[in-house]
Amino acid sequence: MFYYLHTLSETTPWLRLFRYITFRAALGAATAFLICLLLAPFVIRTLRRLKVGQVVRADATGAPAPAHSGKQGTPTMGGILIVFSVVVSTLLWSVPSNIFIALTLTTMAVMGMIGFFDDRAKLLGHNSRGVRARTKFWIEVAWGLVVTAVLLLHPATSVHARELMVPFCKSPVVADMGIVLTGLFVTLILVGATNAVNLTDGLDGLAIGCTGSVATTYLIMAYVAGNLTLSKYLLVPYVPGSGELVVFCACLLGGSLGFLWYNCHPAQVFMGDTGSLALGGAIAMVAILIKQELVLVLVGGVFVMEALSVILQVASFKLRGKRIFAMAPIHHHFELRKWSETQVTIRFWILSILCALLGLATLKIR
Repeated sequence: MFYYLHTLSETTPWLRLFRYITFRAALGAATAFLICLLLAPFVIRTLRRLKVGQVVRADATGAPAPAHSGKQGTPTMGGILIVFSVVVSTLLWSVPSNIFIALTLTTMAVMGMIGFFDDRAKLLGHNSRGVRARTKFWIEVAWGLVVTAVLLLHPATSVHARELMVPFCKSPVVADMGIVLTGLFVTLILVGATNAVNLTDGLDGLAIGCTGSVATTYLIMAYVAGNLTLSKYLLVPYVPGSGELVVFCACLLGGSLGFLWYNCHPAQVFMGDTGSLALGGAIAMVAILIKQELVLVLVGGVFVMEALSVILQVASFKLRGKRIFAMAPIHHHFELRKWSETQVTIRFWILSILCALLGLATLKIR
């Protein structure tokens, strides 16, 4: 919205600043941070009044949860605050008509809505199960196919959507995956990332802190992808118009920091599935749009580690009747190995930052 102020620069020269993505990204991050910071007390009070409290869940194999009984009843569904701050600040500081912004914000809202109904089902049912996993999965798959259709039909994305880029390679490994493989690939990235972030959200500040480092990394990658000179120099796909995603990533970073203010240990509010699914979907969408999907496995290394720990734990329990970890996701395993919650969270943040730096290195090593 504020972008269009640059049209008045002939009479007011300083308004030309609104043309620059970096300027709008900085102000977008500040806006999202302030929205989260200022609205959070009201949202927390409202959630408490509505008795929207956390329901502590157990391991996927039925193992008892660590000593988190003190978190029972802490306001949840705080993801509403994250989604609101990011969407509003992005609409204010980006070009809303941009297809990349529209797809990313819509995906964030759709995944957040799935999480909202899941959180609501948990609260009404007074259990940690919520909406059936199968139901959530197929809704996410359906949205992945909708996204694929939009990508293939829109002129700005139709060519790049079919390409398969692999880290460290200068050109697409597959120039045209075809409609079916493109749909499968996009859906896999979207569903996988969404649920990986969801599984990571189990300790105060863990998921939102890791989201901050991933958002920062993709902010840089989006800037490169949307800049013809830099993309040619670094030999990465140039995606015209994708530079606006820099503003979104900045708003996501600002919103994450604002939420972390209240979500750090001991948390005053939890994001719930409303926040974790929305964050995962948004991150995946950015990666898909700038053709850095597979790099997400490295940049979001902590998310991948958490998801793999659950897959391995469930598979081992069903096939062998034995658990690999004391509890899954893996952050609970370390809790049961006598790491304090703060130790687990900060050490995982460190791992996330290292993974982000390794992901950025792929831009240069080709």
